[in-house]
Amino acid sequence: MKVLGLETSCDETGLAIFDSEQIDSPNQGLVGQVLYSQIELHATYGGVVPELASRDHIRKLVPLLNELLEQCQLNKSDIDAIAYTKGPGLIGALMTGALFGRSLAYGLGIPAIGIHHMEGHLLAPLMGANPPAFPFVSLLVSGGHTMLVAARGVGEYEILGESIDDAAGECFDKAAKMLGLPYPGGPNIAKLAESGTPNAYELPRPMLHKGLDFSFSGMKTAVHNLIKDTPGSGVTGDNSDPQVRADIAASFQHAVVDTLVKKCIKALKQTGMKRLVIAGGVSANTYLRERLTSELAKIQATVHYAPPALCTDNGAMIAYAGYERLAAGQADDLSVSCVPRWHIDELPPVKSGMENHTAPIALGE
Repeated sequence: MKVLGLETSCDETGLAIFDSEQIDSPNQGLVGQVLYSQIELHATYGGVVPELASRDHIRKLVPLLNELLEQCQLNKSDIDAIAYTKGPGLIGALMTGALFGRSLAYGLGIPAIGIHHMEGHLLAPLMGANPPAFPFVSLLVSGGHTMLVAARGVGEYEILGESIDDAAGECFDKAAKMLGLPYPGGPNIAKLAESGTPNAYELPRPMLHKGLDFSFSGMKTAVHNLIKDTPGSGVTGDNSDPQVRADIAASFQHAVVDTLVKKCIKALKQTGMKRLVIAGGVSANTYLRERLTSELAKIQATVHYAPPALCTDNGAMIAYAGYERLAAGQADDLSVSCVPRWHIDELPPVKSGMENHTAPIALGE
């Protein structure tokens, strides 16, 4: 089954084709993918402008589809099904991909299905060379989400904890903006932190000993006060000391990572599981990966990541998640609805055989 995946939940337009018949190939079934990032478009504003994001998706979807088909040496008629991001995300951006995907599927007479964005991230590590087996704990950490999920199978998810305010990635972006660093903030904070000392400044670890929920708004306030009160933290002039700024970035990164790592260990102990899967844009952070690898080894647990190209938003993860559900007989009807807020534990499980069968909606039905 060749599945076209469409990802348009925020500021990246991602398309990919997954072929289940090539799942044992070096690319684990990924025939090809294309990705267009809107970073330059939104950088002027220091963050994503929803209306601009939606309009840019509209401009890019057709050219990117043509580029993908050429890359894969396929025709539209070779596609067996289409998966698109249904939510969560920016409603306008979601609608562009959903309407495009559903319309294309109708025209081709093939099934289509809306996919949960975070399920795509959660399942992305299964496309790696050494995919983790269920069950596992998943840390989903990005600009819009921070949550710990117990995954016992595809669609069998239990939210163990989540952010009650800012997501970790959002906090990275805001701290970077305070330091005068370009958007997106996460990679730029990490780069600046490389020459800093992680313990140079003491920053809080909010809610560290209160269950498995996260809170990063206090961290954001603490960094703001630290920058304001520390000589040399400024962007230009006499108030700018490169080492001071690097130390602030390193201390901030260390505090966020320390919080994430300790919560992950708590979740593993609470569930009795020995595998941790980490996915989402922040999972690309090298310092986070190093800390998780070393700390989980102490409790005989392992950590698994998506391939680097699949850490940020992409069409491949949507294509693969779509395949898992389509292969079980799930598909959507002709109506198109998107869900800007959608809890991952509301998803139906994927079961084998006819138990979970829903007849695909083809052309004319």
